Amino acid sequence: MANVLYINSSVRSSGSLSRQLSAEFIAKWQAANPSDTIVERDLAANPVPHLTEQMMGAFFTPAEQRNAEQAFVVKTSDTLVAELQAADVVVIGAPMYNFSVSSGLKAWIDHVARAGVTFKYGENGPVGLLTGKKVIVFTASGGVYSAGPGAAFDHLATYLRAVLGFLGMTDVQFVQAEGVAMGEQAVADTLAKSRSAIDELVAV
Repeated sequence: MANVLYINSSVRSSGSLSRQLSAEFIAKWQAANPSDTIVERDLAANPVPHLTEQMMGAFFTPAEQRNAEQAFVVKTSDTLVAELQAADVVVIGAPMYNFSVSSGLKAWIDHVARAGVTFKYGENGPVGLLTGKKVIVFTASGGVYSAGPGAAFDHLATYLRAVLGFLGMTDVQFVQAEGVAMGEQAVADTLAKSRSAIDELVAV
């Protein structure tokens, strides 16, 4: 039995391919693994706050030394970290907005990337503490950025792979729906490719 953390970051409640494909994956995963626990966090429906000076101060204050205000402002981050720590599998719906992640997903990352909690600095540099997790990221973009001239503009997959790896999550796979603004045939082709990838991932 596994714990699955399912994160959606598209601001669109309908018409979002990252939502659609990640939801299809979760449905097939549940069918294949009925005893697994699914924890869903929708960063659009329930956005997490962007970092403030007060939050940063609370993060870097030892728990036993925090005042009442600091203890309060760190609660959201503690909850998000606990969800991530408990997860065996992490599924992220991450559409490309202006070549990178949505501001909601960036805010989530800022809350879970905490020195001494999800990573630490050792004698040889930073060490990720969130190891042993499988991560599957569903992206969607109007253009093609996995190869060709657009690859230089891909700050979505490159960023997520870097920051997740920094936290110790190195088993990361991407299912990329690309070219969705390039006509109906392009959408049909990328959906077929993505669904084939979903079937392969669930079958593993």
